Amino acid sequence: MSQQSKTFIEFLNSEKNSLIQQDLKDLLLDVANSCKKISHAVHQGALANLLGSAGTGNIQGETQQKLDIFANELLLEDHAEKGKLAAMASEEMDSIYSIKEHLRGPYLLLFDPLDGSSNIDVNVSIGTIFSVLKSSSITNDPSEADFLQSGKNQVAAGYALYGPQTIFVLTLGHGVQMFTMDPQSQEFYLTQEDVQIPKDTKEFAINMSNMRHWAKPVSRYVSECLEGSTGPRQKDFNMRWIASMVADVHRILIRGGVFMYPWDQREPDKPGKLRLMYEANPMSLLVEQAGGVSINGQQRILDIQPSKLHERVSVMLGSANEVNLIMKYHQSN
Repeated sequence: MSQQSKTFIEFLNSEKNSLIQQDLKDLLLDVANSCKKISHAVHQGALANLLGSAGTGNIQGETQQKLDIFANELLLEDHAEKGKLAAMASEEMDSIYSIKEHLRGPYLLLFDPLDGSSNIDVNVSIGTIFSVLKSSSITNDPSEADFLQSGKNQVAAGYALYGPQTIFVLTLGHGVQMFTMDPQSQEFYLTQEDVQIPKDTKEFAINMSNMRHWAKPVSRYVSECLEGSTGPRQKDFNMRWIASMVADVHRILIRGGVFMYPWDQREPDKPGKLRLMYEANPMSLLVEQAGGVSINGQQRILDIQPSKLHERVSVMLGSANEVNLIMKYHQSN
């Protein structure tokens, strides 16, 4: 790495972040350290007997992988007694995890401990997604209601991507920064600053096997992309689909594109598949901070007022001009 590269600690303590509370800096450093441990376990895989199904299910009705449970328990243990949190919530748990009263701090931590679980056994990139909210009180016992804040209230959000490199991506509400872990020193170094998503793109990511179930605006958008240079868009598109939101969004942050996981007719009473609090909100904040747009079809995701901890949502995010076109198609339908 460059001799000028800042470590994650140096970045948090830089003048750029002089207005950030020390408690929040300490919390984010703890999160980054937890992600280093998860990265180590991911890269050990079968050598640590961490591949395969755990034989249990989560509240979403999904089969849990061994690494899902390992990552979830590690995050809980790492943060339960640090004095920075009032409570935690995880995609893998039915309800919240309350911190003992004498150890409570001013923040709430939400996380998807291991996004992209279906890719674990085939050695495709997976990651940890996190979101930080302010707690309304550290004296009263926390409840699920404390977490039900719109995404625009997040004070920090990010993810760790466990791929060929382990990369930690963060926003504190003023831009998006990327840090790469040096495997020798186990330090995160700032490698990309003020990431910006190109406004235009020729790539989209969606699970095409669900095409017959999509709503008309999504079908229209994808069909026009597939018509290429001879169709109304007058340019050829490529499709990318990793089936790991954290990996798909990372690609968009690096080179632009659109990611879509829309509502479909298989479960008409559910607004979408992805979780608002653990996936859509943190990723939407990152995308917006990088100059992109994130919607559920009808509105900005960060404006949605959640009504329950495990609420689901339709997600379309990425390059601004493309996502705004998708919004236009939804509004005119």
